Amino acid sequence: MLDIIKRRVRDRRIETEPLAILRQQGCTRAPMADSRCDLCGDCVKACPASAITIEDDWIIDTGRCLFCGDCVPACPKASISLSAELPAVSQRSSLVLRRNSTLPELKIQLRDEVRQVLGRSLAIREVDAGSCNGCEVEVNSLSNPIYDLERFGIKIVASPRHADMLLVTGPVTRNMLPALLKTYQATPEPRLVAAMGTCAISGGPFGGTYAAGSGVAEVLPVDIFIPGCPPHPRTVVLALLEALGRLQVT
Repeated sequence: MLDIIKRRVRDRRIETEPLAILRQQGCTRAPMADSRCDLCGDCVKACPASAITIEDDWIIDTGRCLFCGDCVPACPKASISLSAELPAVSQRSSLVLRRNSTLPELKIQLRDEVRQVLGRSLAIREVDAGSCNGCEVEVNSLSNPIYDLERFGIKIVASPRHADMLLVTGPVTRNMLPALLKTYQATPEPRLVAAMGTCAISGGPFGGTYAAGSGVAEVLPVDIFIPGCPPHPRTVVLALLEALGRLQVT
């Protein structure tokens, strides 16, 4: 590890990404079908998460999507690609995308009193509610020299009593449910809850079983849904900055 650090320092390859780059590359790329799609249904059969449905149009629930890309080669018309730019949203329904509908400009809407209390800083307590630890790896990346979350006045704290937001990962397993509820109760008002990743949004491949629920919104009011499996650190940073009303910062 020390050799790696020395080499990176020598080569000057560690640079903090400016906000402009974060904004350009911060949206999750979701599958989307184009006009060549004839609604044959092959992608529905290939999707391991049952995220794609075909009714009067091609529809994908990106809150269930694992972003595995299995639907792309399954399409005989080659009409599906990872092309839909998907930011974090404040409404779960905004994660359901239709092929022939123009995507609205999605904004995170928080209560005015929340923004007034938070100001320009945010303290986050991350809660693993049964995650595979993929999301935790990305949360750890938020503090590295590339993304450097604390430069924006956002930091991870150890105690929920010092937190403004709970960043929850995982489908909320039966064993973790009491711990999550106690953590939420210990967080002072006005508290925010962010569901990070597919499992936290919908339960993912583990949800709806005897051991796990179907996401955080089943048990807590969720203010921000951050899509991805796992979400890229850029997506998380942009979601938190938008929650603070900080995206006008240059």
